[in-house]
Amino acid sequence: MVTVISIMTAGIVIGLFVRNMNGFLKIMDRLIILAIFLLLFFLGVAVGVNEMIIQNLGSYGLIALLLTLGGVAGSVVLALLVYRGFFKRER
Repeated sequence: MVTVISIMTAGIVIGLFVRNMNGFLKIMDRLIILAIFLLLFFLGVAVGVNEMIIQNLGSYGLIALLLTLGGVAGSVVLALLVYRGFFKRER
């Protein structure tokens, strides 16, 4: 956990110094998207080779769908509350 927090802190500090470098930020955006796609791909590979997950995909899929819908609904409700509480201008 200390390693993760240290890496994140280092990224924040470096980000403070390079935030005005637009060319660098465009490259970083593309690299981040590529990294996310690679992580999703390798997660799919890990799921595909796990026989237990594949055999129980129907029940796991339903649970995952319910968790996803609950998470999205909660995020929308909280975002709406934050918007109304902090960002909506009074007329």
